[in-house]
Amino acid sequence: MADEEKPLRKMAEAFKNLSNSIITSQSPEEAQLEVGAFSRASSLVSPLFRCLGIAFKFAELDYVAKVDDLAEASKSISTLRAMMDLDIDGNCVRRAGSHTRNLLRVKRGIDMVKVLFEQILATGGNSLKDPASNAYEQVFAPYHGWVIRKAVAAGMYALPTKAQLLNKLNEDEASAKIHMECYVASAAPIVTYIDKLFISKELGTDW
Repeated sequence: MADEEKPLRKMAEAFKNLSNSIITSQSPEEAQLEVGAFSRASSLVSPLFRCLGIAFKFAELDYVAKVDDLAEASKSISTLRAMMDLDIDGNCVRRAGSHTRNLLRVKRGIDMVKVLFEQILATGGNSLKDPASNAYEQVFAPYHGWVIRKAVAAGMYALPTKAQLLNKLNEDEASAKIHMECYVASAAPIVTYIDKLFISKELGTDW
């Protein structure tokens, strides 16, 4: 099949390339992530949310909007570090719609998918309810109110099976395992890098 029909493969490869740009840096302080490269890789995660159905519809809509904002920002801002510095100088870091706030939300989306894949790889079986519920509870739930949490819980019963998900992604068990493992390994340093960037700016990540 053509690459454009392989969203999981494209996502894994994009994050592998993104993580390599951090790992090959001389030091964490010198590591830079380009806003453009980050937003392009992040946009490839959107089809995964779409394939999960109604339970993660809120995540898909929110995630896509925030990735689009970062893609627009990349036209005039080179790196994530520079983008955050501009928001800090403008005293608008926590303002709704700020690039920095949107970056934090996109990071959580990337992290949620990482945890979901970890859960799928660890548990086996054909049901996605437990892996998806655990990923949601770990990453998103602490920042959501009761209404959203209840809606997500109800939507978990409409999740596709793992077999249905792999069919939507045009993968079999063997190829999906390879790409999920690649994404997990590659997304981890990206999430860590962004967390450290927030902490280094004394912004924290728990908001």
